[in-house]
Amino acid sequence: MKHPLEILLETDDLIAVNKPAGLLSIPDREQSEPSLKDILLQKYGSIYTVHRLDKETSGVIVFAKNEASHKFLSKQFEERSTEKFYNGLVLGKLYEAEGIIDEPIGEHPVKKGLMTIVRKGKPSITAYRVLESFNLYSWLEFKILTGRTHQIRVHMKHLGHPIVCDPLYGDGKAVFLSSFKKKFNLGKDVLDEKPLLNRLALHARELRFTDPSGIQRSLEAPIPRDLRATLQQLEKHGGGKTGEFKKQAI
Repeated sequence: MKHPLEILLETDDLIAVNKPAGLLSIPDREQSEPSLKDILLQKYGSIYTVHRLDKETSGVIVFAKNEASHKFLSKQFEERSTEKFYNGLVLGKLYEAEGIIDEPIGEHPVKKGLMTIVRKGKPSITAYRVLESFNLYSWLEFKILTGRTHQIRVHMKHLGHPIVCDPLYGDGKAVFLSSFKKKFNLGKDVLDEKPLLNRLALHARELRFTDPSGIQRSLEAPIPRDLRATLQQLEKHGGGKTGEFKKQAI
């Protein structure tokens, strides 16, 4: 890895990390590239998977250090007693400033590796709130009440506002300053414009749970530099309007 891992919390029972975008949470079937779990195994020798984030999603992720803590933490995720908050940039402006998406999710009947809304899928609930609205994009906070594969991505596609740069459920297109800044000009001797953002615009910002010693934990991972820079440019040039809900939690 280019940079050392940002550890958010470490105890005798668990380790929480701010996972960078582009790094697998756990090994894939082909063992095609290193994962965060591989890196932690090298350091600690024994690591147990509690939950996971998509490869291109950044943010808070927790691993257990022993079987007892793995069982304790996994139970909380299974019973939905954890609280999980995300931030994401989506395409377009939402008609409703806040809402709840309650649509079952299951595997796509034809496209392998994709999930979709299906009548007989698993119950899936996502609460959302618009924090800032721009001409072409919206910055949202999500609270997921279930933990299905690609849940936020599938639900936002269903709503007609897919996550920005999502190659599976959106158009996969990068964000360029020229797409929303008036009178944009490339700098002198610059041939090609570099994108502000070219990865899935989704970040696992906060995780609340009880650790094996009974302590209530609330772990936060700061918004990554690429997302921050994109938001700053949108606020300057994207016709931004801060929502009245910006400082309220879902």
